[in-house]
This record gives sequence, C-alpha cells and structure tokens, in this order.
Amino acid sequence: MKRVRRASDIRPSVFGWRDVLSESLAGMLQRPGRSALTALGTVLGVGTFVAILGLTATTSSQIDTRFNALSATEVTVEDAAIEQNEFAGPAFPSDADARIGRLNGVEHAGVYWPVRLAPDEPVRSSTIAGNDAAQDSIGVVAASPEVFAAAGTRLAEGSLYGAYASEQAAPVAVIGAGVADRLGITTLETNPAIFIGSQPFTVTGIVAHTDRKADLLLSVVVPRTTAERIWGPPESGGAKMLITTRLGAAPQIAHEAATALRPDHPEYFKVVPPPDPKTLRGQVSDDLNRLFLLLAAICLVIGAVGIANTTLVAVLERTGEIGLRRALGARGRHITVQFLAESGALGTLGGLVGTSLGVVTVVVVALIRDWTPVIHPVTAAAAPAIGWATGIVAGLYPAWRAARIQPAEALRR
Repeated sequence: MKRVRRASDIRPSVFGWRDVLSESLAGMLQRPGRSALTALGTVLGVGTFVAILGLTATTSSQIDTRFNALSATEVTVEDAAIEQNEFAGPAFPSDADARIGRLNGVEHAGVYWPVRLAPDEPVRSSTIAGNDAAQDSIGVVAASPEVFAAAGTRLAEGSLYGAYASEQAAPVAVIGAGVADRLGITTLETNPAIFIGSQPFTVTGIVAHTDRKADLLLSVVVPRTTAERIWGPPESGGAKMLITTRLGAAPQIAHEAATALRPDHPEYFKVVPPPDPKTLRGQVSDDLNRLFLLLAAICLVIGAVGIANTTLVAVLERTGEIGLRRALGARGRHITVQFLAESGALGTLGGLVGTSLGVVTVVVVALIRDWTPVIHPVTAAAAPAIGWATGIVAGLYPAWRAARIQPAEALRR
C-alpha cells in the first residue's frame, strides 16, 4: 500500500548563504558591463568620501605646521595707556626693543605706529609731481629697524635701514612694491627720493614680500626716531609692538612683555597672545568637512539611484526567472534576499574600489604638494561598509517588487 505524504512531511524550501552568494554572483556576471556602470556611482561617492576626509586631515596637519611657524610665534603688544585715563603720552619707552629683546625666547621685537599726516602732506616722488591727490591714500608707518625682521620682510631691491639710521634719525624710507608702482619708482640705481609733504626721504629699499604685516607692502616706512623728530611722538594708544618668538615661547613672552616694558605700569599695555592652534584647526577642519562631505553625500545618492534603477530593470527583465523560482518552491523572502544580496554586492564592490581610489588620491596629492598624507584607519575601514549600506538601501524597493511577483503571472510573460 502506497503511503500518502502529508503536507507536514514536505521539507520547507531552504535558501542558504552559499545559494545567495552564487546566485548573486551569477546575476552580476550575467551583464558585467552594466554591473560595472552601476557600481560606478558608488565608486565615485565612496572615493570622494575617503579622499575628502583624507585630504582634510592632511591639510589640517599642514595648517598646524603653518600656524606654528607663523601665528604661534607672534605676540602683539598694544598701547592701552589711554584707557587708564591717567597717562597722556606714549606708553612705549625709547628702549622698548631692547627691553623685550632681553627676554628668553624672543627673536625680534619692534615698535611701529601709523603716522598721522596733515591734509597738505601727500606722498609724492618729486616736488613737481602734479597728481598729488592720487597719492593721498599712501600710508606712512614709523617703525624701529627690528620690525622688518619680526615681519619676515624680503626685499625686491635695495636694503633696509638699520640701527645707525635710527640713531641718527636719518631721512630714509623703505617702500612697499605697491607704493613703488604708484610712485613710478622702478629702480633704486638712480637713488630716487620721495617727499612726504615738504620733507625729502631717500628710498633705500623696496619690499617685495612679508610673512606678517602685509600692509607694509602698501606703506612708506620711516625710522621711528625720524618720525618723532618731524611729526612728534605717537598719540596715546596708537603704537604697537610686534614680537616674534621661538616656537613654544609665545605664551610665556605674552605673560612677561608688559612688565618688561613698564615695570611701574604694566597695565598701560594690552598683550595679544597667539590664538589656540587646536581651535583654529578645528574650525578649518569643520568647515572643510561640512562642505566636502555634502559633495560626497550627493555622489552617494547618485550611486544609490543608479543601483536602484539598474536593479529594478533587472527585476523586470528576469520576471520569467523569478516566476520559475517561485514555481519550484522559492518564497518571496528568498527572492528579496537574492536581489538585496546582488545590490549589496555591487555597493560593496564600489566601496572597495572607491576606497582604493580615495587613498591613492590622498597619497598622490600629498606627494605632489610635499605633504605627509594623513588617513584615519576608521575612514578606510568604514568606507566599504558605507558602499554596502548604500547598495542595500538602493535595492530595497526593487527587491520588494520582485518578491510580489506572482508565479503564474510571471510564467505567462
């Protein structure tokens, strides 16, 4: 007598991980060109993500170096005596440079202030120059010789005035390249002179570049003593001192400068220490991250849309295959898992390729710029996972559509 099989004796359909992987691989290799183009969006998105974070970290490191080389070694002292309402003259003593120079860690220190000229005292290159009004906006700065060294001045031609010219209150001047162009001075071989009002000054040098105080390029700089002899001392609150220090010494110098200048009245000075480099780096890094991560997110969205579109087209093309699988016992969840696996595999492949391209981009840019490449390990490790997640999200709707196809309808097609 033949035994009748009951429904409970029928083993449920099983779709193991090996089946999932093999079917997903077969589905991708069925049209390799289209699969590669589908993964390209994820490649661009993940590659942009890795490159942006790597370049941001690398440039932040260079910002730290640049900051330490310039801003972290700069201290500014301002004349704040006028705020005390008890002192009318300039707060800086005549030997201010020497007093600060004796502090341990100071490299250069110099006092400077803008000279207030009368309306009838324009800067011109000759007594007959007719277009005086065009030169009214040229500023005149009184500065001790050490200001040039503190500002990191580099000359296009000539030389800077030194201690001797300052001691003798000599009528000499150093002009910026912009001022030289405006005054028509192209060379110093003819010993050109300029006039500030009726006062003649011999031009000894033309400034081409400065690391600090870029306004020197647009000014006429004369010795401090010369300015005091002709126009008098600076007004209270108008003078400043620029101090450059060895790396790491700036905070201590900022603490000691006021007392070194005026032990009797350190409150006459306002000392501006260098800003915190961590704060600066954090602000710059945050700005770069927000801007470029937005671009990476856009690329990932484009990649996700590409994967979703291609997967949906594949569902429509493989309707007969899906119906046959359903007729042979595959359930809706099996179809869902298969298409999610395919889209996830495409996303992972794009993530791996994109990670590699992003790392290569960071290294190449760093080599070209002579930088040290910086890539956080978490970034490189998370990027393929981001590609996988992008593929899974992109495949949700096509997989859901595939799971809802009825076997009979699919076989009729």
